[in-house]
Amino acid sequence: MASVWIPATMQHLTGGEAVVQAPGSTVRELVSRLDQTYPGLKAAIVQEDGRLKPGVAVAVDGYVTSLGLFQPIKEHSDVQFVPAIGGG
Repeated sequence: MASVWIPATMQHLTGGEAVVQAPGSTVRELVSRLDQTYPGLKAAIVQEDGRLKPGVAVAVDGYVTSLGLFQPIKEHSDVQFVPAIGGG
């Protein structure tokens, strides 16, 4: 199963857990599996039209991907959801 790093702003959905485990062959499948265990997590990451929410990026094995939810993942991948950081 992949290790999924949960941003602090979403950890209330995982009972305070910063890292959780979930199976999946793509980020989309992983998010769906996570939502079964941690309801509301998918809504925090994915828009109603099925795309990543603006301001959320996904990194797989240390690389931010432009494929978003379509990015393939391996059994032991590290997946991170990175919220945008405001600034000015």
